[in-house]
Amino acid sequence: MSATSITQAIHTLQSNILQHVHHRALLQNVGQPTLQQEQLFFIQLPFLDTAPMNDEQMKSAVAVGVVHASLLEHENVKETESTSKQQQLTVLSGDYYSGRYYQILAHTGNIALIQKLSQGIVERCEHQVRIYEQAHTLEDWIESLTVIESKLIEQFYKVFNFTDYIELMKQSLTIIRLQKELRALQQGQSGFLYKAFLLEEQAFSRDEIIEVIQQLLQQRKEQLQELLNRTKMDEELKQAIVQLCAI
Repeated sequence: MSATSITQAIHTLQSNILQHVHHRALLQNVGQPTLQQEQLFFIQLPFLDTAPMNDEQMKSAVAVGVVHASLLEHENVKETESTSKQQQLTVLSGDYYSGRYYQILAHTGNIALIQKLSQGIVERCEHQVRIYEQAHTLEDWIESLTVIESKLIEQFYKVFNFTDYIELMKQSLTIIRLQKELRALQQGQSGFLYKAFLLEEQAFSRDEIIEVIQQLLQQRKEQLQELLNRTKMDEELKQAIVQLCAI
């Protein structure tokens, strides 16, 4: 599995997803849906390591990608501008992508995947709601981030019996999300963890939160490297994960 093949596989999945959610008015007013390259990579990881996706599996992978796009569009709605035309169209785009996801799954007839993804969406949303609650530990917040980033792909893996890849995927996506949280803080922006820390009774400065996340990242990267060392998988795929996670 060469780096070029990995890139081509990601591009193919991305193109298929965009084709399924194409809508001229939304494209003009909101733009293309957000498709995260790391999500597209891990959706396909087991198939890149074993055998290429068949038609049913590709449709299912597209459905997972569309769900992610839908949820990310809803996350992009700003509370302070929720009544603006742009924000209303953002909500509508998320709803439209949701409808396309159900349509794709209906065509596959894969009841197990429908059930698993529905369960995953519920769990993901429950952890997103935690940001409005208090009395959670740091471990709880990290677990919420992990669920938000990986739950849908975990459910996808389970349907197609690729459970051996779950821990590797979860660790990697958590690291990537923590890196995004760190960059946001360093740039003066407020990410998920920053909002979570503000809920705590003890006040934390931005610099203190940055230091905590840096320590967490170092620990997580060491754990991921150990996991990669003992995992039997194509070396090019391992290298791709190393690059994605900046180990």
